[in-house]
Amino acid sequence: MKARGGKAIYGASVGILMLDARFPRIPGDMGNALTWPFPVHYRVVRSASPDRVVRQRAEGLLDAFIEAARGLANDGVDGITTNCGFLSLFQDEIAGAVQIPVATSSLMQVALVNRLLPPGKRAGILTISGSTLTREHLEKAGVPLDVAIGTTEGGREFTRVILDNETELDVEAARQDNLDAAISLKEANRDLGAIVLECTNMVPYAADIRNATGLPVFSIYNFVCWFQQSLTPKKAW
Repeated sequence: MKARGGKAIYGASVGILMLDARFPRIPGDMGNALTWPFPVHYRVVRSASPDRVVRQRAEGLLDAFIEAARGLANDGVDGITTNCGFLSLFQDEIAGAVQIPVATSSLMQVALVNRLLPPGKRAGILTISGSTLTREHLEKAGVPLDVAIGTTEGGREFTRVILDNETELDVEAARQDNLDAAISLKEANRDLGAIVLECTNMVPYAADIRNATGLPVFSIYNFVCWFQQSLTPKKAW
């Protein structure tokens, strides 16, 4: 048996481009390494604050994300993702800058989820910022433009703490914000058959959303687990 080299890092097939943030990342959050059942490799994109990426369309940050993606690829990861659904804006540019697969946003799941649902049902999006989730974000992720969208913007805790990059989070209040937004999304759209969580920080509340709405919930967690299992298939025999 011979081992082959060529990489700086082994055993972490997924590289994650991280926003430059200091808010709490509880278990389940994409930025908490304990969330993952496999090793991941993080790289922080400096100056990419939550406010700048979500509220300001990541203006002026494309080059920084490309440089960080190339760094991950050079280190030896086999695929790259990001920790913000709004980075669908950079899907084409990042994918074109590296020679490995790139999955920037949980929103990329919407079209597939629609194909899974029975006739007359469709997927809806739950986002941290409905006011700044634009047509371009959707188009870049391949999302139908008539998609139903719900948001935690009207809540008491979740959107404010994450986007204002506060260092303390009331987890139960954040959970309630997510539940309220999901229930409102379902009540406003009787044809809703599933919910796709745009925000990677919503993952800790996915099970609660499922229980409260009775709908399947798709998140960056299940997206990246699928992604990783494609990059590093397990031999079952």
